[in-house]
Amino acid sequence: MKLKTRALCAALTATLIATGACTPQTIASAPNPASLLDNPVRTDKGLVSGVPGAVDGVTVFKGIPFAAPPVGNLRWKMPQPASAWQGVRPGDTFGNVCIQPPGEGRVNPATDFPDSPSMSEDCLYLNVWTPADSGSEKLPVMVWLYGGAYNEGAGSSPFSYGDNLAAKDVVLVTFNYRVGSLGFLSHPELNAESPHNASGNQALGDAVAALQWVKNNIAAFGGDPNNVTIFGESAGAAMDAGLVGSPVADGLFERAISESGGWMGLGIAKMVAREDAEKRTLEAAQKIGATSLAELRALPAKEVFNQIRGQGMIVDGWIIPEDLSKTFAEGRQNKVDVLVGSNAEEGSFTAAFGPPMTLENWTKTAAQRWGDLAELGLAAYPANDDAAAKLVAMEPFSDTLAWHMRLFAESQARVGQDAWLYWFKHRPPYDPGAPDLGAAHTAEIPYVFDNLAAPRTFPGQSSVKLMAGNPREEALADLVSSYWVNFARTGNPNGAGLPEWPRVDALGPTEVMVLDADGRSGRGEWISQPRIDLYKRMYQRDVAGPLSLAGPGGAK
Repeated sequence: MKLKTRALCAALTATLIATGACTPQTIASAPNPASLLDNPVRTDKGLVSGVPGAVDGVTVFKGIPFAAPPVGNLRWKMPQPASAWQGVRPGDTFGNVCIQPPGEGRVNPATDFPDSPSMSEDCLYLNVWTPADSGSEKLPVMVWLYGGAYNEGAGSSPFSYGDNLAAKDVVLVTFNYRVGSLGFLSHPELNAESPHNASGNQALGDAVAALQWVKNNIAAFGGDPNNVTIFGESAGAAMDAGLVGSPVADGLFERAISESGGWMGLGIAKMVAREDAEKRTLEAAQKIGATSLAELRALPAKEVFNQIRGQGMIVDGWIIPEDLSKTFAEGRQNKVDVLVGSNAEEGSFTAAFGPPMTLENWTKTAAQRWGDLAELGLAAYPANDDAAAKLVAMEPFSDTLAWHMRLFAESQARVGQDAWLYWFKHRPPYDPGAPDLGAAHTAEIPYVFDNLAAPRTFPGQSSVKLMAGNPREEALADLVSSYWVNFARTGNPNGAGLPEWPRVDALGPTEVMVLDADGRSGRGEWISQPRIDLYKRMYQRDVAGPLSLAGPGGAK
């Protein structure tokens, strides 16, 4: 295997000094190792040139169209083939990001930096980071789906730059998918236009189109089209789970990583049916005077986005043919290996919403929170004073998601696939004066991408200043990213020098693989049995029962 980046630089330095060819002072002027990949690269639509990445030996190809611009009569259509081009398309600039709101009281990393790409409906572009020296290397491929509540995000967000993952010998792909009501909208006239009588999951269609592009083209960038891992966080993780359950995505990838999200979203509930989504669309469209699909398409994209709410991933009857809880419970999902999990303090950001939590409020809102399971809920989450109530109030959000992720992992194990479950417990440092959200939602992303110097995404706004270059934090980033890369390479996250990660079916009912700093990673304690019992009961009441599933499903 080729030596890459820091290892290659270190080996080159040691060799030159040992042989007397130069002194340490002259190393800085020695030529940096560079990729020998054919440049430009030929895709099925034309030639594209790359530029040097931020890490030696990595080449980046930005702004490659993977589908036609979804504008005019193509608004809300499933992605159509991109047009071919003549000559060499420069790959030095990211494509437009999809229509979305800027950050309100915070930074949206997709839109709010001085060098952020322009915003447009013409936004179906992808980016490739490759360390390959030739197109024959067949490196594992990782394809990122961003989060953002189905409402924001881009493959060009700085936190997802792929240089450091690519330096670990993978080909990294990011892409844009449509968000909000431009990416998730159902309408009876769209059903009539569709050969599948379906609408509503346009963003999932974008993901399928991007994966088809990878299948057809990634070999030219040194990637293996038969060793593809999708990975994503939050909404992107939910879409990953949707693709695992979708017959339309069968054969497009071999593995999936879901960070803090599954097919039920971030909680426990049935999926939205297309008919219900259509009703919401028609009601919202009527309020803005658009009584037909043609009138909706004639409106400015930003007006549609602002006036009609996107419905998120739904049961559209085609890409998602049925509620995926039924698909996974009955073993009809795609047979792929998975690595899934969540963060220990996912719900920490919720403390900023609503009135301050007190013991009285915690007790009074139990029925609203758990319905007829309120007594079981209060027993699983006891509090005896205001301070305890404030702390415990954030935990159900985190634990519900953790339970869902285990359900995902165990569902894949039941159909004979390797499945791995994690719990990210590390509490990264926060800048003085900033809210300390602990192991918050999105907190794992800088470690996954080994990008501690990159701007953060909401809500896990950990400190760039205190983390970048910090040996403790860098060591954890190397550990986590190595697990992810190993899984992408072989389906098993374990590797030399890493704490052993047991498969989910080797874990006890309250055990999990903990990811933490200071040597604390390894088999550890998960949520307690009373909380597991609560979520099993909720799943049976709210999902398995109404869907008439054969068994209760759920974690052990």
